[in-house]
Amino acid sequence: MSDKYDHIGSLAEAVIAGDRRALARAITLIESLRHDDRDRAQELLLAALLPQPGQVTGPETSREIGKANRIGITGAPGVGKSTFIEVFGLSLIDSGHRVAVLAVDPSSKRGGGSLLGDKTRMEVLARSEDAYIRPSPAGETLGGVARRTGEAILICEAAGYDVIIVETVGVGQSETAVADMVDVFLLLLAPGGGDELQGLKKGIVELADILVVNKCDGALADAARRMQAEYTGALGLLRANDPRWKPPVLAASALEKTGIGEIWDSVVAHRAALGPDQGIAERRARQSRAILWNELGDGLMAAFKADPAVASLLNTLEDEVARGATTPHAAARYLLAAFTSDH
Repeated sequence: MSDKYDHIGSLAEAVIAGDRRALARAITLIESLRHDDRDRAQELLLAALLPQPGQVTGPETSREIGKANRIGITGAPGVGKSTFIEVFGLSLIDSGHRVAVLAVDPSSKRGGGSLLGDKTRMEVLARSEDAYIRPSPAGETLGGVARRTGEAILICEAAGYDVIIVETVGVGQSETAVADMVDVFLLLLAPGGGDELQGLKKGIVELADILVVNKCDGALADAARRMQAEYTGALGLLRANDPRWKPPVLAASALEKTGIGEIWDSVVAHRAALGPDQGIAERRARQSRAILWNELGDGLMAAFKADPAVASLLNTLEDEVARGATTPHAAARYLLAAFTSDH
């Protein structure tokens, strides 16, 4: 049975008007793996919601699509990401912002669905009229970021949310994916883990624009301050991602709601240091180019595997490689030759 959201134009108008049901429907359309849904999703983005210079989200707001603060937040399990995001989001709402949280949960290996539910972990924030929380399964995407999160960001901006938070799984994968779709990347750290500088070994610190030692309260307060000092010293040995910005190490307590304002001040300072019309624009341009090449790679791989000439050889050559009868390089060249001869 059809409804008013089946027409792309009507769906776009409803999203822009702030209809939360339409926003959910639009993101579901974007996340769909069906070929016909992908076509409709691109129609939605290109025809209705893609940011244009000077384009605004509607008569009720002066916010421009594409002008929101895009914040990536990650950290190891147990660091308190959901509690922090809830307190952070509520603080922003109290200051007059509208906040969307795209929370990427671990995926079920069987069904592919989301194992956790951020609406149940951020109950107070979820009840706010000025907040929107969307849990999505991570799937197999590198870094625990849902494949279409970048497009979901645009949809949320079109709906009038001026702060978009992307929460990643934070279970050890490369977090490059989230760093490649946000304006500022925030790493949460927790004291009392034994090796206080273990994050440096993973290289994730090099991606962070802001580091926050969470749980700076109670019995962990002293350990949190020591960790803050140690990371501050260690960061002096690393080369900054951008000469215009030196990543700060801040301390906060989501439980006691302390240090939250300073974190937002740092987000604003980062945007000002880079320049929204210079550094941020350059960063987004690089991100768009990276996404283009990722899409090309995915599309070419799908076409490659679907090619009849490749399909007829693939299983045999995979078996030969596994048995050591041929080398991966030789097998790959043979398959590529079969693919290109058909095109």
